[in-house]
Amino acid sequence: MHGTEAPSEWVCRWAHLIPPQGRVLDVACGAGRHLRWLHGQGMQVTGVDRSPDALAACEGLGELVCADIENGPWPFAGRQFDAVVVTHYLWRPLLPTLVASVAAGGVLLYETFARGQGSVGRPARAEFLLEPGELLRACTGLRVVGYEDGFAEAPARFVQRVTAVRELPDTQAPHRHLLPTRTR
Repeated sequence: MHGTEAPSEWVCRWAHLIPPQGRVLDVACGAGRHLRWLHGQGMQVTGVDRSPDALAACEGLGELVCADIENGPWPFAGRQFDAVVVTHYLWRPLLPTLVASVAAGGVLLYETFARGQGSVGRPARAEFLLEPGELLRACTGLRVVGYEDGFAEAPARFVQRVTAVRELPDTQAPHRHLLPTRTR
């Protein structure tokens, strides 16, 4: 079942940008790999998925909403979150709603498959694969602090990833979005 594997390295790498005890929305959360990890980091988690079986695996972690977000209304109308997490999911009509769901001072952590994926595995259909720069264009109104578009190994996959913040209203000091330290 989707969502039982380890949390995304991208989400883990950038989670420090989520405010302490932040309200996190995990979109198409599956069996809750990110809900579980973020809950363990002290976050207040909300997961949405269309599968009641997947959500049953998340029982007790936080708010769980069973909804078909592709064919029904957005179940979080008027709500914003300190973080919106999306991995391995793409429904283009929802992109503006996801960006609008990021609260001031919050972050969007998004990672999914990109063009070229069909040459190494699934998904292979264009409607499930991001075009070059597509996530960057979707983040209008947010400040992009991390972006990757390329090929990753183990497992082999073409991915596009973005970390983008909705900055707080102007203050005297410049905003500091700490970049993660990478060691090799």
